[in-house]
Amino acid sequence: MRIATYNVEWFANLFDDDGALLDDDGWSGRQDVTRSAQIAALGYVFQALDVDAVLVVEAPDSSRHRNGATALERFAMRFGLRARSAQAGFTNDTQQELILLYDPDVMSARHAPIGAATGKKGRDGAPRFDGTFRIDLDIDATEDLVRFSKPPLEVALDTAAGALRLIGVHVKSKAPHGARGDDELMRIAIANRRKQLAQCIWLRARVDHHLDAGEPLILLGDFNDGPGLDEYEKLFGRSGVEIVLGKDLPPDRQLFDPHARRALQSRIAAQPTTARFYLRDENRFLSALLDYVMISHDLRPRACGWRIWHPFDDPDCWRDETLGRALLTASDHFPVVLELEGPGGLSP
Repeated sequence: MRIATYNVEWFANLFDDDGALLDDDGWSGRQDVTRSAQIAALGYVFQALDVDAVLVVEAPDSSRHRNGATALERFAMRFGLRARSAQAGFTNDTQQELILLYDPDVMSARHAPIGAATGKKGRDGAPRFDGTFRIDLDIDATEDLVRFSKPPLEVALDTAAGALRLIGVHVKSKAPHGARGDDELMRIAIANRRKQLAQCIWLRARVDHHLDAGEPLILLGDFNDGPGLDEYEKLFGRSGVEIVLGKDLPPDRQLFDPHARRALQSRIAAQPTTARFYLRDENRFLSALLDYVMISHDLRPRACGWRIWHPFDDPDCWRDETLGRALLTASDHFPVVLELEGPGGLSP
């Protein structure tokens, strides 16, 4: 079984309100990339991936007038993808949905959210991801109210090898947008880091729920975070990724991702990267490890490899010039793929 996460920059811009592809020479959301060029590149990448299921991060948006799942299914039909059925969760208003594309011939998928619904006042513990989480983040005896701008997608997967749970995430960025001056930049950055950590605490509570129930779990997506990613991590002691992984917990309570483990082991050595951004002010590219595929302890015997489809770091992608160009044209993130084999570790 091949499962992937792929953040597609401004996928929504490639579709009209009916979910049809805008395959023309108009500009996409990507710098200096036309819609037709991005569509062709994405089609080539998705065909090469040939996955059983892929979490599409920044999937086409859904609203009264648009349906992101329909748009992705039409995209899959256009390029003859096996993963041609789409499962969405709670919608949001950011034009960036979380949607799972999967092969209906090898698995079934349904949106299966867990937790109590909340009002604006929220709940503590681990409420439903479209609700409000109450938590005291700064030890001031006053609870903060935290929401996901993009509620995680919770999916129950049924496969020939058994059932498992999947949680797809796109955790809010910590970037200090809108700051005026150094003091405000620091204030916004710290507030965003605090919110991001709260979201990861919320996610970790859901992880614990599934581990307590003995349910195999895959948690994947874009965390906009990683060990050592910014200086404010020192203020809070650890990254959101470490919280979700359960880094300091017993092995059977931890989630595992080899790229995260490598980054945690040495923060001064070369790190895996899953995204590449152009910094216009500095006239250079910045690479970062933002995308992960984490699995529960009971799935590790089945895991036979993780792969970042990086056009420069992965030998196969480097040798295939057409694939390398397509990866660079399609998005500023690169797919992360997990291979699982055999039925071991899954309940029948």
